[in-house]
Amino acid sequence: MPANVALGLAGAVAGGLLGYLAFGWLARQGFYALALPGVLLGLGAGLLGKRQSMALAVACGVLALALGVFAEWKHFPFVENESFNYFVTHLFDLRPLTLIMIALGGFGGFWFSRPMRRLQMTTPGENSTT
Repeated sequence: MPANVALGLAGAVAGGLLGYLAFGWLARQGFYALALPGVLLGLGAGLLGKRQSMALAVACGVLALALGVFAEWKHFPFVENESFNYFVTHLFDLRPLTLIMIALGGFGGFWFSRPMRRLQMTTPGENSTT
């Protein structure tokens, strides 16, 4: 189980970094995809973590929220004070859409960090109860 969590966290780091970089690139192009870092964090964890772990999913959700806040601060800090401490203490002064996108990223980090079940294809007549 610890190896599964370690692999999941490694995938989360890789996905989160990719999402953070993609968010910055998209922001420079005029697009606002703040949920992307959290969603890719969750996808990375889900791809490498082979067994379902609620602890990993919750950790990824929290990390995705934190990454969303960090990404917003790094690319769009407050004009009055650009410090991270000021940003966090005035988090609820952000526009509602920004808060929604951070929350969606956090949910995506939780949801997608669960390993995806593989669809099993069966041929006709296989596993038949008749």
